[in-house]
Amino acid sequence: MLLNIENVHKAYPKGRPVLNGVSLCLDRGQTLAITGESGSGKSTLLNLAATLESFDSGEIHLDGHALSALNDTGRAGLRRSLVSLVFQQFNLIPSLTVAQNLSFHARLAGKHDADWVAHLTNKLGLEETVDRYPESLSGGQQQRVAIGRAIAVRPKLLLADEPTGNLDETASATVLDLMLSLVADTGAALLLVTHSQTIAAQLDRIAHLSNGRIT
Repeated sequence: MLLNIENVHKAYPKGRPVLNGVSLCLDRGQTLAITGESGSGKSTLLNLAATLESFDSGEIHLDGHALSALNDTGRAGLRRSLVSLVFQQFNLIPSLTVAQNLSFHARLAGKHDADWVAHLTNKLGLEETVDRYPESLSGGQQQRVAIGRAIAVRPKLLLADEPTGNLDETASATVLDLMLSLVADTGAALLLVTHSQTIAAQLDRIAHLSNGRIT
């Protein structure tokens, strides 16, 4: 099992509990959508799976590693080697070209593979944009670059937080199809947060988060 979240609780200081005994699991190659209202804890759950935040109790195992047993350095190393993220905000580096953005994370992780990046460029339909800068791209194009950048490191777990939230219906469908295709190509697992039941229905499984619990 790639990701195993067991009875996890999380509360922020002086706030109500955000997660109240959440459990879910995800195998390599599986896709899972997390749905729920705003404030239900979806993004918090994604951040915990990404090792970006700590939890109060319970346990999370990522590729066999118990996150509670790791310090910040250990979690950062695990994140670099196993996890990639795609956000609603594209978070591209404006001073880098499309080609440079696509390679950026892979180079940082020591995993740059020029042939693989070229394959991603073609599959994402970005061949004509490689020398352009993010500000000159449409929203759909920018999100395709963000997906390619995340997949370039060949992660075992791809985490996506409302990746189509800033896109129109046509661009959303294109981006989701490409993401699912690339996940299938690499054998990665996908954990995707979305408000859209249409998008969620295209993944293998759906888990609904309400009041800090999976329902």
